[in-house]
Amino acid sequence: MSNPKEQNAVHKEAVETQGVPSRREFLQGGLAVAGTVLASTVGVPAASADPAPKRPNLVFFFGEGQRADALSIAGNNILKTPNHDRIGREGVHFNNAFCTNALCAPARAAALTGMYSRSTGALSNEHMNAPLPSDIPLFTDLLREAGYEVAILGKVHVRNGVEERNWDYYFGHNNPGNDYVNPFFKEGRKGVVGPEKRYKNVYPDDLTVDKALAWLEEDRGDKPFCLLVWFVAPHEPFFRPRRHLDLYNGVPVPKPATFDDDLKGYPGKAKSFSEGNNKIGTTSSHVAVGSLEGLTKDYYAGLVAVDENIGRVFKYLEKKNILDDTAIVQGSDHGYFLGEFRLFDKRLMYEPSIRVPLQIRYPKRIPAHTVREEMVLDIDLAPTFLDLAGVAAPAHMQGKSVLPLAKKADPGFRKEWLYEYYEYPNPENVAVHRGIRTDRYKLIHFYKDEPEAFELYDLQSDPKEAQNLYDRPEHATLQNHLKTRLKELQDGVPARPELSKTTS
Repeated sequence: MSNPKEQNAVHKEAVETQGVPSRREFLQGGLAVAGTVLASTVGVPAASADPAPKRPNLVFFFGEGQRADALSIAGNNILKTPNHDRIGREGVHFNNAFCTNALCAPARAAALTGMYSRSTGALSNEHMNAPLPSDIPLFTDLLREAGYEVAILGKVHVRNGVEERNWDYYFGHNNPGNDYVNPFFKEGRKGVVGPEKRYKNVYPDDLTVDKALAWLEEDRGDKPFCLLVWFVAPHEPFFRPRRHLDLYNGVPVPKPATFDDDLKGYPGKAKSFSEGNNKIGTTSSHVAVGSLEGLTKDYYAGLVAVDENIGRVFKYLEKKNILDDTAIVQGSDHGYFLGEFRLFDKRLMYEPSIRVPLQIRYPKRIPAHTVREEMVLDIDLAPTFLDLAGVAAPAHMQGKSVLPLAKKADPGFRKEWLYEYYEYPNPENVAVHRGIRTDRYKLIHFYKDEPEAFELYDLQSDPKEAQNLYDRPEHATLQNHLKTRLKELQDGVPARPELSKTTS
C-alpha cells in the first residue's frame, strides 16, 4: 500500500399507510395490483431469456450514503476509486440509478425484498428490533432455497438486522455508524446468531472484509455463494483509518452553486425545508459536519478505504481463478448532500440524496464498457440477483431485473417512479414528503406542511433544482398531470400497516 504522501498525490486532481386484511391476502392480492397500475414503473419481473450455463457466484458491495458522483468513473475530480471503477469499466455502469426512500433501513429493506417501503412496512429507521414480515422473502432466502450458500457482513441496519433469516454466515451490526475505533459485531452460522462482541483497535470495514475472505476460503463443495459485503464508511462521524489521516491535505473543495441559498431565504423551497436542521455548521447534534471542507474530505477518505477493501476481494477472486465466474454488483443505500443548499445527510427528494451508484460486472452476460441511461431503482436489485442466478423472481417483487439493459438499451424501461419519505420527527427535523420523478421532471409534495407545499423542477434546464416552477401558469398542464400520476403511483403500491411502536 502506498504511503500517505503518495495517496495525497494520487487523490489531488452527489406516513401515511392503509391497513390490509392479512399478510397472505396482501401478497396474493394487493401486490398483484401493482403490476397493472404501474405497468410503466414497476412491472412484474421475469428472468432473462439467456440462462447462464453455470450459476455464478454473487458478490454484493453495498455502500453507505455513497452518492452517485462519489466515484472517479463518474467524473469526480478529487476522489479516486480504481476498484469501484473496475466494476463499471469491465461491466455496466448505470448513470441514472436511484433509491425510493433515502434513509438507511428502508433502503436496505428495499434492496433485499425488491419492494417499496409502504409494502414492507419498513418506513423509517425506527422500530429496529422488529423483524421484517416473515411472509416477505429476501432474495437471499430464495437463493439459499435454490442451493446457494448466503452470507451477510458489515453494516446490516435493517429491522432486527435480519438476524432471524437463515444465513449460512452472519457477521454484522444493526447500528447506523458502529464504533470506528472499537467496533461491535454479532457473528453466527447456519441461522444462529451469537451475542454482540467488541473488537479492539480495528477499522470496522477492514475487519468485515477479513471475515468475508475467511468465509470465502471455506470448503463448500460445488455450491455457489452469495456474499453481501455492506460497508459502514463513510457514515457519520466519518472517522478515517490511520493510513488516511492526512489524505487530501491542501486539496481545495469547491463550493456547490447553491451553498449560499440559505442567505437568500431558500427561494422557491417549502417552509419545512428551511426549518430542517440538516445544515452544515449549525447543528449541535452533528459535530462532525462543522464545515464543508472537513465533511467532504472525511467522507471521501472513508470511500478510499472502502475502495481498498473492494480491491482485496478482487484479488482473492483472481487468486482463486473464479473472478469471471462471479457476478459483482456495487450500489449504495442512498446518496448524500455535500453542501448543496448547505445541506448534509440525505432524506430529501433532491438529486444528491436519491441518486446512487449501480454497477455490475459479469463478463459471461454483460459486455465491458456498457453505459446505460435508463432509470433503475433499488427495488430492481433483488430481481436482478435472482436473474443472475437463474431463479425466477416472485410476482410480488415490484422491481425488475436490469440485466436485459446490459445487452440492449430500452428507453421504455421505466418512464416514471414513486418516491416516499416517512420518518418524522428525526434528528434533522426533515419533513415527510413524497414525489414523482420522470426522466425530465420532478414533483415533490410536502403534504404535512400548512398549507401543503409542492415543488416542480425541470431537471433538463435546471439540474441543480434551484427554480421551483410550481404554480406558474405555463406549467399548469404539466403539474396537474404529475399530481394525477403521483396519486396513481401511490394507489398502485399496496400499503402494509407500520409495525407497532411497542415492538421497538
